[in-house]
Amino acid sequence: MQRKNFTEVTEFIFLGFSSFGKHQITLFVVFLTIYILTLASNIIIVTTIRVDHHLHTPMYFYLSMLASSETVYTLVIVPRMLSSLIFHNQPISLAGCATQMFFFVVLATNNCFLLTAMGYDRYVAICKPLRYTVIMSKGLCVQLVCGSFGTGLVMAILHVTAMFNLPFCGRIVEHFFCDIYPVMKLSCVDTTINEIINYGVSSFVIFVPVCLNLISYVLIISSILKIASAEGRKKTFTTCASHLTVVIVHYGCASIAYLKPKSENSVEQDLLLSVTYIIITPLLNPVVYTLRNKEVKDALRRTMGKSIS
Repeated sequence: MQRKNFTEVTEFIFLGFSSFGKHQITLFVVFLTIYILTLASNIIIVTTIRVDHHLHTPMYFYLSMLASSETVYTLVIVPRMLSSLIFHNQPISLAGCATQMFFFVVLATNNCFLLTAMGYDRYVAICKPLRYTVIMSKGLCVQLVCGSFGTGLVMAILHVTAMFNLPFCGRIVEHFFCDIYPVMKLSCVDTTINEIINYGVSSFVIFVPVCLNLISYVLIISSILKIASAEGRKKTFTTCASHLTVVIVHYGCASIAYLKPKSENSVEQDLLLSVTYIIITPLLNPVVYTLRNKEVKDALRRTMGKSIS
């Protein structure tokens, strides 16, 4: 069948949180507060790493890249979501939807692989400390960051090209942004191929980083267990505790959101999962790295001291 056989759909309307009725204003206030905190904390992290020479190391280079990526990631989705809580039934063009989906996939994939690069950094720091500066050179750091972003670009092009070659009959997206599955459901034709692509890409983007991080942490833990003193083991593990916390939450939320059978949850439950992944997790990263990391806390104190003086 050709697209011309269907009534052409030129725009979508997000159903969003309309089922929450009068509670939408409360959600607006809560989400806006979290969003402001997320932007502020990520900007503070990036600025602190930039101005404090003590943090000019591969680990914090990756952290600044992750914070920058997640800042743009939330900018792509959250402002429009907040707007839809106040001004209902705002349309988005097909081109606008494709653009939002493209950047969402690029940045979500980029974040997953940046966390993997950070895991590799922790592995080298703990398991090969004498060769750390040689292995984790500036060139390798840039290559890993570019590789993460490049992987995101490939996944996004694959997704968006396959999705927006479909003819659409429906206009109401049962979500607050142009996520892959809610948009796919609006197609007039069989989407089996698209579902296979979606599941294959999601599996690759989640399982490959998870497996690589798992390998890194198996090697890290085996090295830590070889340390004679309990204090030494604790001190060494502390250096990767923040990253491990973020990895568990990040991949856990992503797995539930994109690898579970789509028929299992209601629309409201899917919205809640997406809120956790898109709004809560980007705030968690700078909070965890600030509260659990002595180097970052010390750098923040030095930066604030300079600005006050």
